[in-house]
Amino acid sequence: MQPYKYVLLFAFFGLLASCSGQEKAKTITVKNSSDNDRTFETVELTKELLKVDELSNVGIKNRDTQTLLVTQTIDSDGDGTLDLIIFQPEIKANSEQVFEIVSITGAERPEAPELCYSRFVPERTDDYAWENDRVAFRVYGPVAQQMIEENIPGGTLSSGVDAWLKRVEYPIINKWYKKASDGTGDYHEDTGEGLDNFHVGPSRGVGGIAVKVDTVYYISKNFTKWRTITTGPLRTSFYLEYANWDAAGNEITESKVISLDLGQNFSKYEMNIKGTDEISAGLTLHDKKGVVSGDKGKGWLSYWEPIDDSEIGIAIVASKKYFNDFETYDVEVKDLSNAYAHLNVIDNKVVYYAGFTWKKSKQFPTKEIWESHLDRFSEQINNPLTVTLD
Repeated sequence: MQPYKYVLLFAFFGLLASCSGQEKAKTITVKNSSDNDRTFETVELTKELLKVDELSNVGIKNRDTQTLLVTQTIDSDGDGTLDLIIFQPEIKANSEQVFEIVSITGAERPEAPELCYSRFVPERTDDYAWENDRVAFRVYGPVAQQMIEENIPGGTLSSGVDAWLKRVEYPIINKWYKKASDGTGDYHEDTGEGLDNFHVGPSRGVGGIAVKVDTVYYISKNFTKWRTITTGPLRTSFYLEYANWDAAGNEITESKVISLDLGQNFSKYEMNIKGTDEISAGLTLHDKKGVVSGDKGKGWLSYWEPIDDSEIGIAIVASKKYFNDFETYDVEVKDLSNAYAHLNVIDNKVVYYAGFTWKKSKQFPTKEIWESHLDRFSEQINNPLTVTLD
């Protein structure tokens, strides 16, 4: 055999050896089995699913376009180890898409603005506030409760959820609190970004809970402990804990993780609750000038009402596993009239979603458009995207 043929053979076998030594990239398939396109739906991946030792250097690449997707890693339990990596694919109706799991450096990870944000707010007594690109909320802490109990002006006694009506995509929490604390403005006035004109009081606001015994609803007081879990481009989440409370002789133990994802109008409530086999998540009826609607089969409850010179829709949605029924509770005592979604407690757990739309935000400007969105959102949570490792 001539020398140049040996060279070609060696090169050929060397190439084969090199190729066989390369590790094939892992892929996952995300499947949408519904009749609607899915966007702004967050997919969660764990180390166990991906069969990797840690998540800090994991990237997710669209196999078709070869572009890296925006991701966020999360330490869910605060032990210093990353538990989840999340991303938001766009999947057409009744289709599936393949993504490559690749190793990347921090510099290679796509940058995105931190639109999903939350924090404890000591400068406003002790609120906890959270937001994304569409909505914002807050709840009230133990100092605000103590001020009421000691007749100190400025306190708040409520386990209801306040809605901040924003109409800009960028974050407003820090900006609004700052102008209120330094006297340069008032977040109860709309200067183009939105405002807080949503009264809560002792009502359930947008999704606060109660326990019904016979015909009476019992509620907790303010949260007692908090922990921020994550903020970032795709999700903010945090933990709240409440002092044990009484419901007609039943001791209720309550804690929850609340999360809010990019592009969503709904916060997700993952409740851990003991002492009852059913809770009722409520929507305040304010001055009762609005319209209560609901769909038991699809698992949603809504209240559409006028608010100042505009309108707002507030709603609760839960999967068929948890959603039991709903009712309108109308009484004469101020702030105690609420529409309630009755939710099953299963193994001390309940999961539901609560949120709103404001007409001036132009997101869902009419009652009909809002309720159509509730139908689609219900389908989404009852038929989530499925993920398989290929």
